[in-house]
Amino acid sequence: MKRRIVHKHPLAIRWFHWINFPVLGIMIWSGLLIYWAYDPYKIQLGDWTLVSFFPDGFYKALKLSRRLAEGMAWHFVFMWIFLLNGLLYVGYTFISGEWRHLVPNRNSFREAVHVTLYDLGLRKDQPPFIKYNGAQKIAYFSIMLMGVGSILTGYAIYKPTQFYWLTALMGGYKTARLIHFALTVGYVLFFVIHIGQVIRAGWQNFQSMVTGFEVLKPSEPDRPALTDVTPEPGPSDDPEPTEPRPDSTPFQPALS
Repeated sequence: MKRRIVHKHPLAIRWFHWINFPVLGIMIWSGLLIYWAYDPYKIQLGDWTLVSFFPDGFYKALKLSRRLAEGMAWHFVFMWIFLLNGLLYVGYTFISGEWRHLVPNRNSFREAVHVTLYDLGLRKDQPPFIKYNGAQKIAYFSIMLMGVGSILTGYAIYKPTQFYWLTALMGGYKTARLIHFALTVGYVLFFVIHIGQVIRAGWQNFQSMVTGFEVLKPSEPDRPALTDVTPEPGPSDDPEPTEPRPDSTPFQPALS
């Protein structure tokens, strides 16, 4: 049976993805080594501690105790790689026009609800195959904003005297550190959900992020390639209809 090759991910996107994944993992690991030295965050109800980030057993199990200097060394080295990779990625998305596919539009939240209900088995009709659905747009764009937040809050707590203006802009040292910690928790949650979705999507989807293409059977529907998907129209640039429409028939968006 003859199979078809469908190109999906450009080389640049794959490089940025596979560099960022281990770098961010090392940043989180080294951040835990630093956090061990002062771990004040917990959820309390009066004098009762409901959740502590993290109990002593967690540090002992992962051998994170008394490694502050090592954690700082790893963290500050890979911070530059994380920053450089992020700047190159953002620059590439603007130059190539990829940003149009990542920025959520007026339909994204409705699409995200549809996708979520389908993934949870609460909705039977499958969302259409598009480059990035609403849930993916919101998630990926949020990760980009979180990366910016991590860099800014990281510098604010790394050099609070030299970058006093940045520390003040972040709400002070304690607030900047709390935001930095919360963003790290967000990355971990994203990892868990993202990996789960990759497993759910199957091997073809995973290997396309390695090779850049999928090999499909003739009966399988094409999934749009990253380079040939037309950006969705914005609120003020709806496409002109190819045929006249009666005034009494309202125009329906393609994804409604």
